[in-house]
Amino acid sequence: LNYEKTPVGSVAGTAPDFRGNDGSLVSVLRTLLFFTILMITLPIGLYFASKSFLFEAFLGYSNNDSYFYAAIVAVLAVHVVLALFVYVAWNEGSRQQREGKQD
Repeated sequence: LNYEKTPVGSVAGTAPDFRGNDGSLVSVLRTLLFFTILMITLPIGLYFASKSFLFEAFLGYSNNDSYFYAAIVAVLAVHVVLALFVYVAWNEGSRQQREGKQD
């Protein structure tokens, strides 16, 4: 039996580092921050803009009706932002996987 002390990093067969490089982490965080801001601002902005300008001023709906239709616009905006986020995240993941296979 050989009980030599070896540093942990020098042991053959250690687990690989799956964190990636710092550039990919920054890219992922930047994408997440962008879509978080978009998820907060776009539905709220579209709600108030469509309620005031589109449904009340342009189409002449009542105040109660404009609340309902503006909420539908906001919900649709949330779904669009979520779909865009999934699309970008899917493409970013496959791009990083392709770059990793070339190494």
